[in-house]
Amino acid sequence: MTDVKQALGLISRGTEEIIKVEDLQQKLESGRTLRIKVGFDPTAPDLHIGHTVVINKMRQFQDLGHEVTFLIGDFTGMIGDPTGKSATRKPLTPEQVRENAETYATQVFKVLDRDKTRVRFNSEWMSALGSEGMIRLAAKYTVARILERDDFENRYRSGQPIGIHELLYPLAQGYDSVMLKTDVEMGGTDQKFNLLVGRHLQQHYGQKPQVIITLPLLEGLDGVQKMSKSLNNYVGITETPDEMFGKLMSISDEMMWRYFDLLSFRGNDELASFRLQVAEGKNPRDIKFLLCEEIVERFHDRKAADAARETFIARFRGGAMPEDIPEKTLDAGAQGIGIAAALSGCKLTSSNSEAFRMIKQGGVRIDGEKISDRSLVLARGFEGILQVGKRKFCKVHVK
Repeated sequence: MTDVKQALGLISRGTEEIIKVEDLQQKLESGRTLRIKVGFDPTAPDLHIGHTVVINKMRQFQDLGHEVTFLIGDFTGMIGDPTGKSATRKPLTPEQVRENAETYATQVFKVLDRDKTRVRFNSEWMSALGSEGMIRLAAKYTVARILERDDFENRYRSGQPIGIHELLYPLAQGYDSVMLKTDVEMGGTDQKFNLLVGRHLQQHYGQKPQVIITLPLLEGLDGVQKMSKSLNNYVGITETPDEMFGKLMSISDEMMWRYFDLLSFRGNDELASFRLQVAEGKNPRDIKFLLCEEIVERFHDRKAADAARETFIARFRGGAMPEDIPEKTLDAGAQGIGIAAALSGCKLTSSNSEAFRMIKQGGVRIDGEKISDRSLVLARGFEGILQVGKRKFCKVHVK
C-alpha cells in the first residue's frame, strides 16, 4: 500500500487534474502493468522544455514499471486538431506527417526510454475503419456534445466556419483509446474535452474508462507568460549546455519549485528535503544548481552538466565583482529578515522604500541572480552576496 501511495504521489505531482483519482488508485492497487497513452500530432515542433512536461510524466510511469505508448497521430494529423483554433487548420499531407513524426520521435527519446516505449501510428486502425465504421463511430456521440467545446462554440457563435472533418477529430482521438485499451491518457489542459470523449467511447465498447491526467502549461523564464519562443522566455532542448544552464539559473527562487515539480525526476521526499534546507537557511542558488544540472544532463550528458556549472560559476566570479566585498552580519528573528530590511541594513539602499523600488526596477541580485519578489525573506543561516545596481555589493550573514 505504501508503494501505491508513493506512486500516486509522484504521478499526481504537478498535474492540473486527475479524472478520477480513486480510479487511478484502484488501477495501481491491481498490481498489473497499466497501459499509458499520449498522442502527438506530428506537426514537427522544435521542442522546448515546456513541451516536455507531459513527456516527463510518461517517463515517470515508465520508471514505475508501466507500459507507455507514444502514439503518433498520422491519421488525425491529416485532419488537424481544432483545439484552440479560431479557424480551420490546413491538414498535413502524408509526406509531411512521416517527416514530422521522425523529427518528433528523435527529440522525445531524449526523455523517454526507447527500449520501454511502444510507438504506434493511429492510421493502423483508423484507415481500416472505413466509411461505414466511421459512420458507426460518429453515431456514438452527439453534435450538441461536440459543440460544448469552447473553441467550437466560440467559432459557431461568431459565424466562423467549422469543417465537418473537425467534428470527427475528438471521436478519432477517443477511438485510439478504445483500440489501445488505454488505462491512462495524458495531455495538456487544452486536451481535456478530447480525453473525456475517450472515456465515453470506451464505456460504449464495454471497456473500463481510462483515467485522465491533464498537465499545466509551464511558465517561461519570466515566471508569468507560458513558455514560448515568440516571447523569448524559453529553454530549447537543443540549446548548448551553457545556454541551458544560464537560462535556468535566471528563474526566480519561487519559480524554481514549479520547475522541480514539472521537470525533475527526483522523488517527492527529496524535493521536500530541498525545501526544508532552503527554509533552514541554505542558499537557494545551491538547490537551483541541482535542477540545472539534472536538465542539462538529460539533454546532453553528465560531463556537459558539470562543465556548464563550472562555466557559470567562473562567469559569475569573473564579472564586475569587486575583490574586496564588505561583509555584514544581520540579526533576524525566528521568521528571518525581509529582503528590503536586509538591503537597507547593509546600507545598499537608504530605506526600505528605495529597496522595494530597486527590486521593481530589476536592480537587485542575490549571488548574481535577479530578484523580483518584494516579499522574499532571508532565513536564519543565510549567506550570500547582495547586489544593488552595478557597483554596490555586500556579503551577508543572517543569524
